[in-house]
Amino acid sequence: MLSPDIKNEISQKIIASRQIAILTGAGISAESGIPTFRGNGGHWKNFRAEELATPDAFRRDPKLVWEWYEMRRSICKKSLPNPGHIAIAELEKQNSSKKFHLFTQNVDGLHRQAGSKKLTELHGNIFTGRCTKCNHIEENLDTPLSTLPPPCPQCSSPMRPHILWFGETYDPKMLENSIEFLRNSDLILIIGTSGQVTVPVYLAQEAIQAGAFSVEINPEESTLTSSVDISLRGKSGEILPQII
Repeated sequence: MLSPDIKNEISQKIIASRQIAILTGAGISAESGIPTFRGNGGHWKNFRAEELATPDAFRRDPKLVWEWYEMRRSICKKSLPNPGHIAIAELEKQNSSKKFHLFTQNVDGLHRQAGSKKLTELHGNIFTGRCTKCNHIEENLDTPLSTLPPPCPQCSSPMRPHILWFGETYDPKMLENSIEFLRNSDLILIIGTSGQVTVPVYLAQEAIQAGAFSVEINPEESTLTSSVDISLRGKSGEILPQII
């Protein structure tokens, strides 16, 4: 349980803030049973994520890459938002008159399922495909897919997962808009991120260095722990509902 003083301090900061930013990482999805597919135990058919989530891997064997994503899509589709996801969506509703935005590293779509609307999926969405020829983007919640790789409904060329892969760069406009929002935020909640992915860490630091009051919620220390105003050890699904 959080101490009354901590809960009160964070609640007062939320009330006083004009612009609120949330940044979430793999930790909040892990609470819904979704593996990170990185680090120990991240193998699939003797492959690691770093070997499959690349443009080169897709060029060599698109069917293999899609089979890996089909396995992941199946896990994500069976998973449900946990109290942490729901609390974030509720926080957005409670602050509808303010500037509010959620930035997530996660591709599982659970924030959308929980009801979050003002949302940027920094690394894409696992249920969305992009044509390798005409760049048509389309959501497809079906799993398993009948054809791998699935054909583009516009030009019949192979689709690829609309995911940011290793070796690819973030969309410049999305990054520019994200940086601008974070630089002008009064408050940032950093939830379930280990701080190992460079760009999300940079985004969090932009808010912190600009003077935003910062709260970290994570079971373990991260690379951002020493930079935040309050660092809370624990699961977001247990801590966030106490605050919200």
